[in-house]
Amino acid sequence: MADEKTKDLISQEINAQGQSAEESEYSLNDDRRVRTLSPTALVVKRFLRNRVAVTGLVILAFMFVFSFIGGFVSPYREDQLFYRYDSQNKQYAALTENTELRYLTESDSDFPSVARAKFVLAQKQGKEGTFESGGTNYSFKEEGDGLIAIYAESDPSNPVALATYDTVSSSTSNEKLPFGFQHAILVAATNDQPSFTYEGKTYTIDDGGTVMDGDVEVAYASRYVAQAIMPDVFLTRSFKEQLLEAVESGDKDFVFTDEDGTTAEYTLSYDASKSTWSVLQSTSTRVFDTYSSPSAEHWLGTDRNGMDMLTRLMYGGRVSLYIGFIVVFIETAIGVVLGGISGYCGGWVDNLIMRAVDVFYCIPSMPIIIILGATMDAMRVDPQVRMLYLMLLLGFLGWAGIARLVRGQILSLREQEFMTAAEATGIRASRRIFRHLIPNVIPQLIVTMTMSLGSTIITEATLSFLGLGVKFPFASWGNIINDVNDTYVLTNYWFIWIPAGVCLLATVLAFNLVGDGLRDAFDPKMKR
Repeated sequence: MADEKTKDLISQEINAQGQSAEESEYSLNDDRRVRTLSPTALVVKRFLRNRVAVTGLVILAFMFVFSFIGGFVSPYREDQLFYRYDSQNKQYAALTENTELRYLTESDSDFPSVARAKFVLAQKQGKEGTFESGGTNYSFKEEGDGLIAIYAESDPSNPVALATYDTVSSSTSNEKLPFGFQHAILVAATNDQPSFTYEGKTYTIDDGGTVMDGDVEVAYASRYVAQAIMPDVFLTRSFKEQLLEAVESGDKDFVFTDEDGTTAEYTLSYDASKSTWSVLQSTSTRVFDTYSSPSAEHWLGTDRNGMDMLTRLMYGGRVSLYIGFIVVFIETAIGVVLGGISGYCGGWVDNLIMRAVDVFYCIPSMPIIIILGATMDAMRVDPQVRMLYLMLLLGFLGWAGIARLVRGQILSLREQEFMTAAEATGIRASRRIFRHLIPNVIPQLIVTMTMSLGSTIITEATLSFLGLGVKFPFASWGNIINDVNDTYVLTNYWFIWIPAGVCLLATVLAFNLVGDGLRDAFDPKMKR
């Protein structure tokens, strides 16, 4: 019996020790007994339970990484230009047939335009005659078929001008031949003379008008005038002959190989109003690599300026997000200060600030922005300074809604007991507003700011699309989409506008989803 009593006592003692240990483990003084969450942790927990809001947060995280880190990773710069070589037809020369008299002079002052007009009147009266112009008497006579020489009374042996259908060109350069030499060539060519003498030297001339100095060709006469567009380009005789053959045979193009062995293709087009053939040369030209299709080098192709589209998207997202955040912070700062003062002070201060809010609600923001944008275009404001003005303007015009929200919240908070206690302790008014009232409005401000970010980005994109926002060379999603104002680009180059539109849509949608999630997390009653 004693042993049984002893066992019972030992068992009771063990149970008592176990109960004591359990009481010690779960005592009221032990923090492990009751687990609680802080208000911030509760908001985070509620937000993370909202899968739609978390999806928006993931999209925003991707956009931030894409915009801010992608620009550093990209091998290209935002304004880097790319080029390619294209075959283009450029105006190279012009060929004209002389159907009217042309005037050759030593200098234009020797036979001015007034004298030419009087010569035309006198020439209609006969092939030879005289006329007077500017106090000078002139005489003219026909020296060959289609060649009329005009002499001044002071020097009847040397003509001051020649009226002819033919022109004389050098066979070796673009330099103008001496007037006397041209006169001698034209007299010989129009009278079918086999040779002529000039300055004691004898030259031969064939039926085609080619002038030879022994075995060397020095000049030629022709009714066709071929002139290069660029003054430093010399058209050789062989080129002109091949060009004339193509014109006479009615060909639309021809191929010519010059003395250096370079072969080029030429296209002919005739302008009946001017009786002129335009000669277009097909050349390989270095041009901007515009609207290049996606490739291994450019994953999203290139834009109209020959810039890499993927890099422009990255930098464009950075600019759009910069503008969105700065504008929201500006309007929030102004709205919190004015709304806090209005709600706490009341009276005439509240009335004055609220009337200012009403005025800002009535301001037509878009026309003002359009006018200022046009003004900055006219003043050619630097694109970087223009962005700063845009952010300040949008922030200054958007604070009224936040001021009204803060005022409404403070009106309900200032009558509560903690504010009575703060006033009783002698805390100054500014400290009561910004240390006790404003922090209680922060949850509503966070939601409003998040929702405003999306609308601000849309506003910036709209202004940039209209050419009133971010200017070249800076990129934003809005001015990237500006390329689709051309129907051809819209229908043929999808890689120009679809990626920017998707980024813009995803970012704005993500901000709205996060804003809705924060609103539900701060106030669970909103779900009911």
